Amino acid sequence: MCGIFFALSRHGRVGPDAGTEQLLKNRGPDSVGEYRTLIPANLDCTQASSLQLHATFLSTVLSLRGAAIVEQPLKDDATGSALCWNGEAWSIQGHFDSIPGNDSQVVFDLLLQQSHTSSAGSRTVSIERVVRILSSIRGPYAFVFYDAKNEYLYYGRDCLGRRSLLRKSASENELVLCSVYDSASGDEWTEVEADGIYVIDLKSTLSSSQAALDLTHIPHRRQDESRPGELSIVAMNQAVQAASHPEAHHVQRLGVALRKCLEVRIRHVRESVTSNSEAQVAILFSGGLDCTILARICHDLLPPTEIIHLHNVAFQNPRIHGKLNETQNPYELCPDRITGRSSFAELMRVCPDRRWRFIEINVPYSETVAHRSAVIALMHPHNTEMDLSISYALYFASRGVGMWCPPEDGSSQPHLDHAHVLISGLGADELFGGYQRHSVAYARRGYPGLIEELELDFNRLGKRNLGRDDRVISDSGKEVRFPYLDEDFISLALGLPVWAKCDFGNPQQENSEDPARFLEPGKRILRLLAWDLGMKGAAAEKKRAIQFGARTAKMETGKIKGTQVLT
Repeated sequence: MCGIFFALSRHGRVGPDAGTEQLLKNRGPDSVGEYRTLIPANLDCTQASSLQLHATFLSTVLSLRGAAIVEQPLKDDATGSALCWNGEAWSIQGHFDSIPGNDSQVVFDLLLQQSHTSSAGSRTVSIERVVRILSSIRGPYAFVFYDAKNEYLYYGRDCLGRRSLLRKSASENELVLCSVYDSASGDEWTEVEADGIYVIDLKSTLSSSQAALDLTHIPHRRQDESRPGELSIVAMNQAVQAASHPEAHHVQRLGVALRKCLEVRIRHVRESVTSNSEAQVAILFSGGLDCTILARICHDLLPPTEIIHLHNVAFQNPRIHGKLNETQNPYELCPDRITGRSSFAELMRVCPDRRWRFIEINVPYSETVAHRSAVIALMHPHNTEMDLSISYALYFASRGVGMWCPPEDGSSQPHLDHAHVLISGLGADELFGGYQRHSVAYARRGYPGLIEELELDFNRLGKRNLGRDDRVISDSGKEVRFPYLDEDFISLALGLPVWAKCDFGNPQQENSEDPARFLEPGKRILRLLAWDLGMKGAAAEKKRAIQFGARTAKMETGKIKGTQVLT
C-alpha cells in the first residue's frame, strides 16, 4: 500500500505541502521517494523554448508483499518513464503465479514492455497495449504512469475504486493528483472517478500554446458490453439472472470462491519487514454475519500457530449513555460489542485450536471529539454526518489501540495492534441484499425492483464508500482488503439468480428445521454458508449499520439526519 502524489505544471515544480506530505507518510511509513523531470517540447515546435512541463512524482510505501522493500516511484533509467503504484495486483492476464512477490515492479515491467514495443510511426498503438495490461489486472489500485518514450501520461483507479485518488481543482493547464491531502491548505479537491483510465497526450499538449491539457478518457466497460470502435477497460460482468441450480450448489460455489479470494489476501504478508506482532492479519469485527464468515474461513487458511486479531470498536455516546450509573459500562452496551462477544465465543467453540484475540477498542466521547477534525480531513471531500459516523468507526478500529483479556490471566491489558492488513466485510450487503431498502424494494415491485436496487447500490459503492474508507483506514499505516469485492467473486455473485442470494419471495419461517427457511431472506446465501461452516449463531444475526452498532451516529442529538452536510 502506498501514498501517491503527482503534479504536472507549465510553471515550475509543484510539490505537496507539509501537512499533505505527512499524511502520505502515514500511509507509507517504510520509504519515501521523489522523482522530478522536465518534459520539453519537441525540437520541431516553433515555440519549443517556451513550452515545457514540470512533472513531480512522490510515493510513500507500506511494504506488504515480497522479500524486500521496493521503493517508489519506480523509474526506468533508459527512457525516464516512471510509475507511482498504490495497489495489489492479485493476478495479471489471468496468471496468479506470475506475481510471486512485490507486484509494483511486475506491473511497471509489463507497462514498459508494452509501451516500448509499439512502432515509432503509431504512438496510439502503445495506448491500446497499456490499456490491455491495466484491464487484465485483478485487484485494487490507483496509479500514475508516465510513458516517456511515447509521451503519454496515464492515471486512474480500478473499476470499483477501492483505492483513493484525488484531483486538485486547479486551472486547466495543471494536474495535481494525490491519495490524500491536508484540507487545512484550503484547496479544493475532488475524487477521480472510478470510471476508467485517463490519458494525457503530452506531445500534443506541448505542441500547443493553449493552456488546457490534452486529456482523453478511456471508460471501463462490462464484460457483457460491446462498444465497436471504442477502446475500453474491461470490468466485471454484471448480469443479475442466470439459469437456476439447487441452493446447496450455489452455497458451495460461493464458499469455494470466497475461500480462494480470501486466501490470496492473507498469505505472504509483511515478509520484507520484521514485525513485533504475532499477528499479520486482523479482522474489522462487529460480530455480524459478513465479518464472522471471513474470520471463520481465515481459520481454515492460516497456519494453526498464527493468532488472528478481531478488532471490535465501541463508542461512548453521550446521547445514549449520558444517564448510566457508575456500575454500567457504556462500551459493553453497544450492539456491536454484544454481537462481537457472541460471535467471538462461537468462533472459539467451533475453532478451539485457534488462538483468537478479541481486541476491545473503547472510544470515550472526549477522544472522539479530539480526533474529529482529523477524521473530517481524511474523509473529505465526503462531508455528511453519515460519512463522519462511519469514518469514526473505521478510523479507531484501524488504529488497533485497545484492550484484550488473555484467557490464562482473566484481566484486561493494554494492546497496540501491529497487524498491517485489515480484512473488511464491505460489499456483502450490496451484493446479497443485506439492507432494509432491499426488502422494501421487493415488497414494492418484486424481484425486478429488487434487482434495480441491488444494481444501484453496487454501482455507487466506489463513489460513496471506498475512496473515503481507504483514506480513513490507511492513515494508521494499515491496508484494508475486501474479499467480497474480488472481481472473480463479484462476477460469480452478480451472475447468480437474485432469489438465490436474497430470497424475499420465501419469508422466514422461525419454526422450520430447514435452515433455508429458518434463516431470514436478506443475504440468505451467506447465512447458509455460515450455517455450513458451523457458525449458526452468526447465520441468524440481523443486519446492523456500523454507525448504529458502534454508537457513532447522532452523538449530540437524535434530530440530525445522516445526509446533513457538516458545517
